[in-house]
Amino acid sequence: FFPSEPRSLYGFDPSSGHQGALYRLLVSAEQCRALPYFPSCWAALPVASGNGNLQPRGPESRAWRGRGRGRRARNRLGHPSPWLFEAGPDRCWEYSKELDQFPALWYGVTDTKKRCDNGSSCFYHQASKNPKPKCHSPLGAPADQFRQDQTSLEIYEYQGCQAAEDLLQGYEGEILSNGNDQRSVNIRGRLFERFFVLLHITNVAANGEHLNRECSLFTDDCRCVIVGSAAYLPDEPHPPFFEVYRNSESVTPNPRSPLEDYSLHIIDLHTGRLCDTRTFKCDKVVLSHNQGLYLYKNILAILSVQQQTIHVFQVTPEGTFIDVRTIGRFCYEDDLLTVSAVFPEVQRDSQTGMANPFRDPFINSLKHRLLVYLWRRAEQDGSAMAKRRFFQYFDQLRQLRMWKMQLLDENHLFIKYTSEDVVTLRVTDPSQASFFVVYNMVTTEVIAVFENTSDELLELFENFCDLFRNATLHSEVQFPCSASSNNFARQIQRRFKDTIINAKYGGHTEAVRRLLGQLPISAQSYSGSPYLDLSLFSYDDKWVSVMERPKTCGDHPIRFYARDSGLLKFEIQAGLLGRPINHTVRRLVAFTFHPFEPFAISVQRTNAEYVVNFHMRHCCT
Repeated sequence: FFPSEPRSLYGFDPSSGHQGALYRLLVSAEQCRALPYFPSCWAALPVASGNGNLQPRGPESRAWRGRGRGRRARNRLGHPSPWLFEAGPDRCWEYSKELDQFPALWYGVTDTKKRCDNGSSCFYHQASKNPKPKCHSPLGAPADQFRQDQTSLEIYEYQGCQAAEDLLQGYEGEILSNGNDQRSVNIRGRLFERFFVLLHITNVAANGEHLNRECSLFTDDCRCVIVGSAAYLPDEPHPPFFEVYRNSESVTPNPRSPLEDYSLHIIDLHTGRLCDTRTFKCDKVVLSHNQGLYLYKNILAILSVQQQTIHVFQVTPEGTFIDVRTIGRFCYEDDLLTVSAVFPEVQRDSQTGMANPFRDPFINSLKHRLLVYLWRRAEQDGSAMAKRRFFQYFDQLRQLRMWKMQLLDENHLFIKYTSEDVVTLRVTDPSQASFFVVYNMVTTEVIAVFENTSDELLELFENFCDLFRNATLHSEVQFPCSASSNNFARQIQRRFKDTIINAKYGGHTEAVRRLLGQLPISAQSYSGSPYLDLSLFSYDDKWVSVMERPKTCGDHPIRFYARDSGLLKFEIQAGLLGRPINHTVRRLVAFTFHPFEPFAISVQRTNAEYVVNFHMRHCCT
């Protein structure tokens, strides 16, 4: 999806008012998979570079995000939030000597000429990239050093969306793009330095690893960010057999799901210090979109798909990882003593370093809990048919593997089980059978098991959607734009469900399967911007939504209407205006909204070309 050049990741943490810290993370193109997320409300600060400005991540990727949670009330949901931005040098950046010369690329302003509630004009300034930038700005280190780094994190102080207002004072017009007049050149050349002030540069990844741009989690106090890095394992020498298969549940790797060395890093945004790192050698952890890790308050869970193990850590206020438990082969840390009472060779081999858990004769503890729950449920049914069905599907149940997971709270895991072919990406058929398991980590009990066609689970998801999203844990009230707390969002979901039911090869079962396919939900993947609140504004969710994922780019502006009056309040136009549209090429656009300020950025990708737009409110004077 991306060219071969390195990319960089941006993020920031507004710690007070409009002040905050922005950071940039440089990663290689093949490893660029990640983005931030910011929680509560309006958020999005633009940064651009040559021909590869803020990059969207792909059709399946989860749009630009910045995430985080804060304790000080700064927005309507009660906190400031950190966020990330992706940007990076592009292959067409041959004219630039410094990566931070993004301001030279910020072009102009679109005026929707709509009237706001206070009677002033609303401007939406759009900054589009120039394929051949001619302006230079002496910000930061040279671009070639950043390209070679691919492992660094830069922390900037964000000055607020009003920082460049004096540059735009008295400016009127539809758009400020590709303008060659002196004022346009001056605005483009000074934008970046108005918004950001460099605070720290932190070297993060080492040993040939590259940071993943689609993996980032913010701690609840907005002080630290957790990022992931990975390095491909060389073909020679091949890893030892018992390094690849560490227990009897380990899956078989293949070219579609190769093994890598992974590291998770936690960085203090206030000091720029790398506080702690945990490594996972010869493993498979899905870093993209935070699918393989989940942060709930100070509890971090990491799913090793290869070893079918969940590692649970506690994140301290000082920014360190503390081992809490490991769930998979065993559920309690002293389970090895219990097993050795029956199989003395297990304890003996562990002490001599000759243990081969892959050859364990017993079922893994977590899988055993699942099978015991299903057997007891069959017994409670009281019919012989229920027990026969359990025995009929026993082998299939034993072959189930963990694919995704999330934390429901500090004690409960929500795990998705499916076949090994799906887990290792050999099969991509979404109709494959799968199961959802609710597991209590403290008591080691399976609380409930649902199939992916369960009406009961769908009802729980529809009525308590916010408890699955965990979008604003810092707030007393969860973000009220889900199907469980917003009538308009519920109406959209019901319309989607009815469409599947009435479609060819559809039906009720298929609709339930499609809706439950959203579970488990990745951590910090929803925007809390008030401008995306369906109770305040009406807009077409086909082009933009609260879930941060790239969308198809339309030919016309996205219109936002007030719910109370039905009047058009503002428009957002993605892409590069004034250029012919090629309808034969699929165009994707990713939106990033500021958590509470009237500011957003959009990044459109067409083939290898990227267009970055700023959308902000500006009052004409």
